[in-house]
Amino acid sequence: MSKTLSHVNGFDVNSRKEFLEIPYAEPRSVVEPSFADRMLIPHTEYLKQARVILGSAERASVTELVTDTGEVVSYDFLVITTGSTFRGVKTKAERIEEFQKDNKKIVNAETLLVVGGGPVGVELAAEIVTDFPEKKVKLVHGGDRLIGFLGQKASAKTEKWLKDRGVDVILKERINLDQLSPPDYVTASLKPVKADAHFLAVGKKLGSDWLQASPFLKHRVTTEGRLRMEPTTQVAWLKNVFAAGDITDFKEIKQGFTATNQAKIVIQNIRKLIKNPEETKLSVYKPLEKPMGIVTLGRVDAVAQLPFLTIIGWVPGLLKSKDLFVGKVRQDLGLKY
Repeated sequence: MSKTLSHVNGFDVNSRKEFLEIPYAEPRSVVEPSFADRMLIPHTEYLKQARVILGSAERASVTELVTDTGEVVSYDFLVITTGSTFRGVKTKAERIEEFQKDNKKIVNAETLLVVGGGPVGVELAAEIVTDFPEKKVKLVHGGDRLIGFLGQKASAKTEKWLKDRGVDVILKERINLDQLSPPDYVTASLKPVKADAHFLAVGKKLGSDWLQASPFLKHRVTTEGRLRMEPTTQVAWLKNVFAAGDITDFKEIKQGFTATNQAKIVIQNIRKLIKNPEETKLSVYKPLEKPMGIVTLGRVDAVAQLPFLTIIGWVPGLLKSKDLFVGKVRQDLGLKY
């Protein structure tokens, strides 16, 4: 979205870090740190005509955004895509170093614990057993099935795939996050779990604190911390404020491709309003009626839930598992594949 709108005069991007990180590729970068070089893209490489403002949003008024560095940014249109909270590093070099440290953690361990059985936890466990088949992996998940945003068939097929490769899948148990000290971990029910190292793949808090600090936005935040939305991707009752991604309250699964579809509507409508501020015939976003998604299982396989079919193996893997959409994203940004 930033790339598409960057030609607009006076276009500013407020980002908490100096680079774009393609989230689908994070688990692969843990087992292969060199992969991160392509999936971490400095904003300056693709936003040639925009001004990138580093910092977190602190609060906003109907005409201005204030960052944690004290910078005040005036706006005619505000697009909110804050997603989850961010506590990470700010430079590409520092992020690559984090992946290298995670990789060393795998290399030096015999038994690894993955906490969380959503798509990130499942994909990470699958990447580890694919690239390091000699490692023992334990996957602990508080739910009664893996990748709960998809259906029962996808969950069952995924669990079998992992177990067939030696992963110890432990469901209906939660690791005590206050006692993350190898080699002795413990679940909420006091069940001991031994491992040499761990990876957290649990849900992050939505980045909505700054919305609560913004008087004209806080009343538009749901109890879950999401923004109330109009079908036009405008924030409820606001003509010039839009949102996309996890922060929205659209009733659908929160996945990268749904956020991309929302962003397309945001772009269309901002262009219409720039051309004609009184435009009333704006494009409408239609949330996904049935959950769909592809979860990678290593470098070859994947599980895919489509509208009328759930499949696992190398066929759905052809769609995502090899390059994890990194090349496509780079091409969409006008960069070398």
